[in-house]
Amino acid sequence: GNKADLSGNDLLQYWESDPRTDVVLLYLESFGNPRKFSRIARRLMRTTPVVAVKSGRSSAGARAASSHTGALLAASDRTVDALFRQAGVIRTDTLSELFDVAKLLVSQPVPAGRRVGVVTNAGGPGILCADTCAAEGLDVVDLREATQQALRDALPAGASVGNPVDTIAAVTPDIYERAVRTVGASGEVDALIAIYIPPLAGDPMRFVAALRRAADELPKGVPLLSVFMSSVTTAPIDGVTRIPVYAFPEDAVRALANAARLGRWRCIPDEAAGEPPGLRHDEASALLAAATGESPDGRWLSPDEVARLLGCYGIPLIGGRTVTTIADAVAAAHAVGGSVALKAVAGGLVHKSDIGAVRLGLRTSQDVADAAHDIRRAVTGAGYTLDGYLVQPMVDAGVELLVGVTAEPTFGPVVVCGAGGTTVELLNDVAVRITPLTRREAHDMLRELATFPLLDGYRGAPRRNVAAVEDLLLRISAIADHQPTVAEFDCNPVVVNEQGATVLDARVLARGSRGLRV
Repeated sequence: GNKADLSGNDLLQYWESDPRTDVVLLYLESFGNPRKFSRIARRLMRTTPVVAVKSGRSSAGARAASSHTGALLAASDRTVDALFRQAGVIRTDTLSELFDVAKLLVSQPVPAGRRVGVVTNAGGPGILCADTCAAEGLDVVDLREATQQALRDALPAGASVGNPVDTIAAVTPDIYERAVRTVGASGEVDALIAIYIPPLAGDPMRFVAALRRAADELPKGVPLLSVFMSSVTTAPIDGVTRIPVYAFPEDAVRALANAARLGRWRCIPDEAAGEPPGLRHDEASALLAAATGESPDGRWLSPDEVARLLGCYGIPLIGGRTVTTIADAVAAAHAVGGSVALKAVAGGLVHKSDIGAVRLGLRTSQDVADAAHDIRRAVTGAGYTLDGYLVQPMVDAGVELLVGVTAEPTFGPVVVCGAGGTTVELLNDVAVRITPLTRREAHDMLRELATFPLLDGYRGAPRRNVAAVEDLLLRISAIADHQPTVAEFDCNPVVVNEQGATVLDARVLARGSRGLRV
């Protein structure tokens, strides 16, 4: 119902203590206390799988967001995905898929890995099964020559002994059973999918019996899923071990892929949140309290305040000088030396590049003066008041990332990492986690990005300092978790090269406390 007296968290706690519950299925529209949900589900998932459908993926009711980080999360379902991922909860898109996963988990073991064997009496469904496995992150492995020879000795002429194993339509129940047992007992697969399409002649129930006999002989840790593409049987096949039955290969594969993800999650040991040394929480709290005291409704911190906040957490922000006049900007550029960047300082202006308020690679005093005039015209023309200029040295080239935080009304602070620069929303390549982060989660966030190969030596490029980015994520997470007045926080771009990770620009929105998180 509408949770008038019992919440999803209450039910999870009940099922956690109920020895008769083997699998938990949830349909959710909202979270009353998502952090408590995460803690309970994380404990429960170690012994009892939780499978959930969460409705409300659309953009209706999305809040307006001004920072890059907020824009990436607004109206998205990424925060829910992050919550489930961190807690190990299996999320499905439909109720049908929910029950497909459930009937596997209540009857078969969780697979120990991603290697899949496929046995079929029709080539087409076997190919579709293999394609779906590849799309879902499962590996249809090549069978060893000894296993293939054993299959050749058993199967009729014309059969295929690769993987998928195609026994052809003329196969007998006994030979079909032998093929299933050979592949399942080979030690080369972590799970097995058996597909059967009844031919025009023959008794399909004989193959049901054959599959039941084969299942009873398989190694205990290897789950067996069956696909009977007929109306003969849709119920699970009972025996010593119950075999789930699916109507189509794709349904079986998606259920197996979800179970395999659970197996991988359970292999990761519990880990406390990672917090680097040298963090000055009290000093940062005082700085933010002063900022919000001056503006109870909240405001964007000045560049100097941002630099002080990041300094409290050991976050490497490129040095710079804030000045108020064009002449001072020229003098500051001369003092910095070499090539410099010039940026506008204006209250409420977040996306400076969008209006031409950032100029890069300025080498001469005339370049700086001309750029300052252009920036002043751009800022005032866009309706902002120019408070000054920020002069910064240019840095060595590297991969640009965004690292940021936004305060979700329901979930609390959420850390985002993704491809950075001026094309953040266009690329939309981000990983999301709810704070606090563990070191493992910081590690995994980076490797989820489609652009991670750019950090890892793509096409002969030098490997970037990934460890520095992981450390940065933990420091950003510490700010989010210890400073409830930080409503939005962008570090964009963060330039990552062989030496480390340097924040080139950062914006922090501070406002009244987000309140306690239980």
